[in-house]
Amino acid sequence: EVQSKSIFEKDRRDLLAIPEAIASYFYEAVNKVSPKVSQFLLDTVQSPSVVAARQRFVKEAAKVSIMFEQLIEKIKNLWYTRVLGY
Repeated sequence: EVQSKSIFEKDRRDLLAIPEAIASYFYEAVNKVSPKVSQFLLDTVQSPSVVAARQRFVKEAAKVSIMFEQLIEKIKNLWYTRVLGY
């Protein structure tokens, strides 16, 4: 039996892995067609400016994810106290 998770219950790292997976698939596809171009892409992604931008993105995405989780908890609390009357 497969159990599904709500998007609100997913781990934060799951959401950050999506862009990495897309980039990996794109790189593999390009590598099959042109290894030279894929090497250029790899060199570009590993450049200091791109690495710094990726680190900044991960840091900000983690902050947003935490704020989103806090918002969901507040909505749940509001639902239980105001709407359901618990």
